[in-house]
Amino acid sequence: MSDQENALPTDPTWPELKLPELLFTDTVREVHATIENEWDPLLRSACQTAAGRALWKHLIHDPLADLLAGETYLTSLYEKIKKDRINNAREVSGVILAVRTLWFDSKLEAALNSFTRREAQVVILGAGMDARAYRLSCLKDSDVFEVDFPKVLQVKTTLLQAAMETTNEHQHLTLKSKSLTRVAADIRDSDWLEKLQISGFVPEKNTIWVLEGILYYLSQPQAMQVLKTIAEKCALTSTVLLADFMNKSSITLSSSIFHFYSDWPDHLLPSLGFSHVKLSQIGDPDAHFGLMHDPLNLFNRLRSLPRSLQNHPDDGTPCCRLYLVQASGSPNQTILP
Repeated sequence: MSDQENALPTDPTWPELKLPELLFTDTVREVHATIENEWDPLLRSACQTAAGRALWKHLIHDPLADLLAGETYLTSLYEKIKKDRINNAREVSGVILAVRTLWFDSKLEAALNSFTRREAQVVILGAGMDARAYRLSCLKDSDVFEVDFPKVLQVKTTLLQAAMETTNEHQHLTLKSKSLTRVAADIRDSDWLEKLQISGFVPEKNTIWVLEGILYYLSQPQAMQVLKTIAEKCALTSTVLLADFMNKSSITLSSSIFHFYSDWPDHLLPSLGFSHVKLSQIGDPDAHFGLMHDPLNLFNRLRSLPRSLQNHPDDGTPCCRLYLVQASGSPNQTILP
């Protein structure tokens, strides 16, 4: 194929990849080398998510995403995006991450606006390289708690400290939330809620729970226990859950990594104690963000099919769905059928 055939169309949306100088400092290089050599797929997914936010920067404002993603994941995703654009793919790599991030951002802001004076606790389980506390101004009256493995939080702290010591990056480290507390805990264990409370979490205060890209890495019993623990808070205070769920077909993509699934989370969550549940699929009006124009892309094709189908009737391929779910509950609530 000639260079001309390989050339990308001019598009300011996708500039050439320029890695920030901070990624090439000794400290940051050493940290990301540790991630690549020692972290398992679950932990590394945090950097992959950050890479998606960094490369879809024309839609997602996350100035820290490059630093948190690292050179390897930025370069890998950039090459996939480049290939997709050359091939005029209906779905460009990373679009799921972009839509998912924008959906969580918008629902988080809407949930905060529903509370009096926007005061609430925001708990991000499996926070990974999430930087919402630094980039979302809607959190200005909220106490944010990031919960993750000790090694993840330590690496994240080291990377952010490296940015603090660099004049060019220091401006991006202004905290937008009222406060930020990092809680070293494994949500697969039974003591994570206790550790959260020791760190200042108040069960009686309005709380938004953010579970982005985490549930399907848990086993069925572990995920159900986490969801039940959150649902129990509906009896104490106004509680909002924002989470994404894979269906059964999706976990077959990598059965060694993905475990928990729910084909009907909008039925599951009311059975646990949530009174209102709204489910969206990528491409729905509230999960579109101008990125799903092609009616024949994967997501729009799936939306036209009954959710009960596990395989596409046209070609037999698995119907892999990602459900974006908002659930809420409060004392004296009425569970809707």
